[in-house]
Amino acid sequence: MAKHASFVCQSCGTTHNKWSGRCDGCGEWNTLIEEQASGPGRKAPRTGRSTVLTDLASSEAPPPRTTSGLAEFDRVLGGGLVPGSAILVGGDPGIGKSTLLLQAAARFAVAGMGTVYVSGEEATAQVRLRADRLGLAEAPVMLAADTDLRAILQMLKDQRPALAIIDSIQTMWLDTIDSAPGSVTQVRAAAHELTTMAKRSGTAVILVGHVTKDGQIAGPRVVEHMVDTVLYFEGERGHQFRILRAVKNRFGPADEIGVFEMTGAGLAEVANPSALFLSEREEPAAGSVVFAGIEGTRPVLCEIQALVAPTPHAQPRRSTVGLDGGRLAMILAVLEARCGIPFTGLDVYLNVAGGLRITEPAADLAVAAALLSAREDSALPPQSVIFGEISLSGALRPAVQTENRLKEARKLGFTTAIAPDRSKGGKAAGLTLRRYADLVAVVGDLFGAG
Repeated sequence: MAKHASFVCQSCGTTHNKWSGRCDGCGEWNTLIEEQASGPGRKAPRTGRSTVLTDLASSEAPPPRTTSGLAEFDRVLGGGLVPGSAILVGGDPGIGKSTLLLQAAARFAVAGMGTVYVSGEEATAQVRLRADRLGLAEAPVMLAADTDLRAILQMLKDQRPALAIIDSIQTMWLDTIDSAPGSVTQVRAAAHELTTMAKRSGTAVILVGHVTKDGQIAGPRVVEHMVDTVLYFEGERGHQFRILRAVKNRFGPADEIGVFEMTGAGLAEVANPSALFLSEREEPAAGSVVFAGIEGTRPVLCEIQALVAPTPHAQPRRSTVGLDGGRLAMILAVLEARCGIPFTGLDVYLNVAGGLRITEPAADLAVAAALLSAREDSALPPQSVIFGEISLSGALRPAVQTENRLKEARKLGFTTAIAPDRSKGGKAAGLTLRRYADLVAVVGDLFGAG
């Protein structure tokens, strides 16, 4: 019986019956590749087992966890590694994914977990060289260099390790799939086989994934649905800071972050990221604002920098690093429509110092304050932190976990906090809290305008 051919988009995984230049699913051009089906479908069994039902009142013990000793790594996992879990780690090339996972593998192995590190991109000698550089040569980690998934699964079945690290999922090749390694079909099938093996055997599996130019993990989105945890390893090449961020976690809180510093001896944990992000901050200057943010469950203070200058071009530039450009455009529009402060004819540059990326809307007020400070060439009061969300009407909306933000600011020596009027809580010994109902009041009080 001849195999049925289909055309699969290598960007989104959409299947087409015939080839076309443009994918109907994601709109990308020249991404359809002909792939053969894995074979004739199997007949359904005549009889099957019955699914077991339980009720919501049933109580089960929480899953046991094993900690690596890397506190930042364990924090992002939700308190440690759960047996049988499947974890996907993505990040830009050269950002330090392999270094981080080799360090974690060594910690787990020293703690008594049988650990296997499988590399599909490097030879075992290259992995050993990295381990020597990191001072991990004596760690009892078993190494393998292979891309044949069938051979890897058989090895894991024979060895039955507690942890298996696959670097990377895009290099794995399954002989039952008639397509090249790295294709959507191969990645999906390989992830399914490894995840199924993890659930059946109790071996925790960590998969390394490449990312696209948009920063998303390459391959079909269904892979992220298969695994229990999805982590992104972020950072700017020009900065030594690296952020491990959980965007999905079935065993712990999502949006939790772990902060690391890249050093000559590998990645070092940063126990107090706020102090590190503000360590190089000089005296208060125009356009510089300290934002009290929340990343996951931890408060993080960082510096937001703005520069406003006359433009020599007909169309002013709007450039952001570490913040969504659409959010900046909205804040500029609110400043002009509600406060009467135009930015026409001015270039606007915004940067989050330290390579951190901010996604929470509570940064709106800090961004607006930095823009106004740069425009008026007037520094904000020293030792001040700012947070709050701006609505399109110009009103300030309260931010969550106000007390945690204030405690972190007080711990680092800040004396004043500027926040929305309706923020719940907001008590911190030795800290003055200045509340405002709308953006017009903030502009008039801090800059004498509006």
